[in-house]
Amino acid sequence: MTYLQRGLVFTFVGVLSACSSLYYSGLEKIGIPKRLVMVHRVEKARDTQEETKEQFKSALEQFTALTQFNGGDLEATYNKLNGEYEASAAKAEEVKKRISDIEDVSEALFAEWEEEITQYSSASLKRNSQQKLNSTKQQYQQLISAMKRAEAKIEPVLTVFKDQVMYLKHNLNAQAIASLKGDLAAIKTDVSTLIDAMEKSIDEANAFIETMDAKSSSN
Repeated sequence: MTYLQRGLVFTFVGVLSACSSLYYSGLEKIGIPKRLVMVHRVEKARDTQEETKEQFKSALEQFTALTQFNGGDLEATYNKLNGEYEASAAKAEEVKKRISDIEDVSEALFAEWEEEITQYSSASLKRNSQQKLNSTKQQYQQLISAMKRAEAKIEPVLTVFKDQVMYLKHNLNAQAIASLKGDLAAIKTDVSTLIDAMEKSIDEANAFIETMDAKSSSN
């Protein structure tokens, strides 16, 4: 994908939010095929997962800092923690949307591709196109499975964050902080597992993007 094509995809996909055959047809009329839209959405999902990974790291740092509270403005420290939780929750929703966007365009792309394969009169071209479709579907399945595995690990961590933040909100004292300290090891383990899944998903996204770009260049 050229820089110009990426720029066009970013502009039009960013401005237009409808997900429909009419929407994709409109993009194709201005030179943006479904393949480029799909690559762009995978790039956005990858970037969002990278941001989400860093956000959960930041939230964990704030939880850790609170357990080490040693005087000062406890309410201000709590407010920072609550802000980290809210930012994490927002990123969780963004990850979910990015995955949904990829699934939407992939469904349209594969349906179009399968339909076009039936129109070949050349048996060799038909066979070659089918092989490419099968290969792309396989890589896509690996990608979307990795993304969903990572997404599935977000909610349990977010739930623990929410419970702790709500408890601290109504019990902002040394006893509540001591309770949080007792849960910190488990929270760290959960965040570490989430980050590992995110990194694997990001790797899958990079591999998928590279392959799709290579196929576009060879066509």
